[in-house]
Amino acid sequence: MSRRVAITGIGLLSPAGNTIEEFWANCIEGQSGIGLITAFDTSEYPTRIGGEIQNFDPEAYLDPKLAKRADRYCQFALAAAHMALKDAGFAGLAPLPEELRQRTAVIVASGIGGMKTFEDTHALLLERGPKRVSPFFVPMLISDIAAGMISIETGAMGPNFAVVTACATSTHCIGEAAQKIKLGQADLAIAGGAEATIIPSALAGFSAAKALSRRNDDPKRACRPFDRDRDGFVMAEGGAVLILEEMELARRRGARIYAELAGYGASGDAYHITAPRPDGAGAVLAMRWALEDAGIEPSELDYINAHAPGTQDGDAMEALALEALLGEAGPSVAVSSTKPIHGHMLGATGATELIVCILAIRDAVVPPNINCENPEREFGFELVRDGPKPKTVRAAMTNSFGFGGHNAVLIVRAV
Repeated sequence: MSRRVAITGIGLLSPAGNTIEEFWANCIEGQSGIGLITAFDTSEYPTRIGGEIQNFDPEAYLDPKLAKRADRYCQFALAAAHMALKDAGFAGLAPLPEELRQRTAVIVASGIGGMKTFEDTHALLLERGPKRVSPFFVPMLISDIAAGMISIETGAMGPNFAVVTACATSTHCIGEAAQKIKLGQADLAIAGGAEATIIPSALAGFSAAKALSRRNDDPKRACRPFDRDRDGFVMAEGGAVLILEEMELARRRGARIYAELAGYGASGDAYHITAPRPDGAGAVLAMRWALEDAGIEPSELDYINAHAPGTQDGDAMEALALEALLGEAGPSVAVSSTKPIHGHMLGATGATELIVCILAIRDAVVPPNINCENPEREFGFELVRDGPKPKTVRAAMTNSFGFGGHNAVLIVRAV
């Protein structure tokens, strides 16, 4: 029998708040963190809105020298890891107890990596030549360096790698970290993701792909999951990291246990580089495997945090997949997407939405799917639209679907 996995720490930076309680209050109240982009001039872009982190000072979490050698995405990852470790009863980004170091995994990644570093360095190269390129350029750019830097700061010497699967990145990272604990290859894990793509090239690229909402005159109502008038997702930045522990270790430490990470499923669509498989077959596979891993039936789910980014094809696919999975149990299962509140944080979004599920269990309430004023159709599940829904949540599931057909699903349950 595999070992059980406890969640004992959470840390997060998001457009909806830089602390867990601020973030959660905004989720419950339906207060969106989306606004007009301020990081650069967007006047020539078809999309001018996004989810930016406000009032972030990396030196509040990191040594100034460390902060200067980290891309913005990595600063988010390090800060979120610091918060999660402190939340779990450790000393933040400081060496772990000696007896845990060789048994601690670090699996943290970014879906795209240090794009701002790339943009800035390329401009410098063209303007001033190759001698002006920093020796830290490559380490700051790559998607695995957050895991490496967290390991260096904490002394964690267990499995250390990055899973890069676009919008499913942090979900895969957490799932793989849980597997390491279940298989006895680690006792503790620091897992999650971060992204910092509010930059000209990313905005231009996603705009060219017609993936982004263009409701520039109404940013907070732009992301509209499951609404018939949805016109794309809203890109956001941030970082989210969780601390996972073998259940008996957590109990011996006297740690506060938020929930058990009970199930993980992953699949591929085998269909298209950006579009989801229309019939949802790949998504259904991942959800079924996560349920099998958790040892529960679809009818035992109380809440599902949908990936639903507000795109026409993505939302339609997921609705079909959820109906196929849930069947007759659908009307008793509460479903919502929280992306209208925190935006689509790409490589950080899965970990962020897992935190939503954990807090729904803690506080017995399901956050609303705001901005769905005209549902596309009648769904075979309960879409929570008009406000938070008080509900005892014993088991919750979160879905993540990334470009390339990468599907990842996590299930948490009350302890």
